[in-house]
Amino acid sequence: MSAELASFLAGDRPDDVAIFLADTYVDDPETLATRGVRVDGGVVLVVDGERGRQVFDSITGADAMGFAREAGAVEGEIAPDLAGGTCPEDDGAGNETEDATHVTQFVFAFAEAENEEVGGIYAEGDVIHAYARCDCGAGYSHRWVAGER
Repeated sequence: MSAELASFLAGDRPDDVAIFLADTYVDDPETLATRGVRVDGGVVLVVDGERGRQVFDSITGADAMGFAREAGAVEGEIAPDLAGGTCPEDDGAGNETEDATHVTQFVFAFAEAENEEVGGIYAEGDVIHAYARCDCGAGYSHRWVAGER
């Protein structure tokens, strides 16, 4: 893991966003890897917030914050290094179709500073918000206290 990604996951880069893009989702994963961090199954980019949202929008065709609102309605499990997740639609029974195998296509994440007034996990430390899209079309989210996973 790069120092940049580790710093983001520790909550030390609240002005940045992180974007995981699966190798199977992008046309040229090797070129993308020169701009980010190679992780299992794809690449994670850590980018200045505004620029990162624009990058996310252009690569995925989805508005970053609109996607976050949509995916935030469903809780799921996203890997601590942002390299994929477990789709809540995957019942583990092998019900994949020809078009969907429950593989994470992309993840959009940002950090939010500790806020004792809000309470809950926000009072425990900086919080990582991560939002994922599965190849089956499902969007889901996961939040955790930075540095605790």
